[in-house]
Amino acid sequence: MVGDDGGMARDIDIALFGATGFVGRLVAEHLAQAAPDGVVVGLAGRSRERLEQVRSALGARAADWPLLVADSGDPVTLRALAARSRVVVSTVGPYQRHGIPLVEACAVAGADYADLTGEVLFVREVVDRFHERARESGARIVVSCGFDSVPSDLGVHLLQRAAQADGAGGLTDTTLWVREGRGGVSGGTVDSLRVQLRRTREDPALRRVVHDPFALSGGHRGAPGQREHWRPFVEEHTGRWAAPFVMAPYNTRVVRRSDALLGGAYGPRFRYRELVATGRGVRGALRARALVAAMGGLVGATAMPGLRSLVDRGLPSPGEGPSRERREAGSFRTETTTTTEDGSRYAATVAAQGDPGYAATSVMLGQSALALLATRDEPGRDGGVLTPAVALGDDLVEALRSQGFTVDVRRVDGPTTPRARGGRRGLR
Repeated sequence: MVGDDGGMARDIDIALFGATGFVGRLVAEHLAQAAPDGVVVGLAGRSRERLEQVRSALGARAADWPLLVADSGDPVTLRALAARSRVVVSTVGPYQRHGIPLVEACAVAGADYADLTGEVLFVREVVDRFHERARESGARIVVSCGFDSVPSDLGVHLLQRAAQADGAGGLTDTTLWVREGRGGVSGGTVDSLRVQLRRTREDPALRRVVHDPFALSGGHRGAPGQREHWRPFVEEHTGRWAAPFVMAPYNTRVVRRSDALLGGAYGPRFRYRELVATGRGVRGALRARALVAAMGGLVGATAMPGLRSLVDRGLPSPGEGPSRERREAGSFRTETTTTTEDGSRYAATVAAQGDPGYAATSVMLGQSALALLATRDEPGRDGGVLTPAVALGDDLVEALRSQGFTVDVRRVDGPTTPRARGGRRGLR
């Protein structure tokens, strides 16, 4: 089939690459339930037989979905996939190992793209190599459309929109608090961690990239004083013990990329961090220290060959995940708070029922793909390597609300006095 431009016509609305993997199957299930009538979803992967098995389990709505044989190690098949598709969704990680050729194919072909990456080095390479090419072709390469980093990115997006509507000035010190999180650890996430740790051990320059708070900001540095939290501490204004959120080293960089892509729209004093509140007193301190010790132990054991096999026995392998009952029993709730330049305070909540790494993530990725498809022909939708907030913003907010997510923002109080407004204690 030939299109008007002489190339292959786009006969597939959404191509799901990695449809036979654990998360890929969950995304396929969601699309089979949620995609509007007439949307053509293609299931893509290495094995036609396994793709047929996935399609047969999805029911009547997916009976005619096309099957596309493609391999991350075969650029020819990826170029054909991108040329036929309006939107390509990838669940095939670690993305640093498997994802670069598919992003390149989409950037060249002008196909929109969404993934679930939480890998700084992958996104940095994609930005450096393909941002300008995607801008030229109009491809929206949207990274991190799952639990990493939709709640983080949309939370700050909502805060900025509310402050702007009220004339409250830019955002200043902004914190995402993980209020609730019940769910398992993805085998793919663990594998991605291994790949990044190995690369940073081998190349000190890459270690510097990973540790740079503005690694994904394309040269935009933002407000000074952005600091990582590696140790538990007592939060100054509440007296609660706090520990770093395990995905903060990635999510914070995605949020700062959104600010950079928007030309610093979050404000010249915008600073951002992500924490887990563990409570007050001795119990709060013990919980915070236990969280930090667990994170450090996981990273250390994953990096050491002698301990890696012990860790592997207690964690899921790539392609594995929890039962449906456990996925449905999970949940998450984040609250992102900020103070604006005039001293007003706002809070944004993103929450949902379902294991954040599997059930909720499959909805977030599926809805991101549907939103990309629905907005593909709208004017003013620039291409490039983008974030969920920049590429989709309010469209994704409404899409997630339609699926039962809580995605809202509220004003906590109004402007402070001029004296209070001048305070600069900010993020620690």
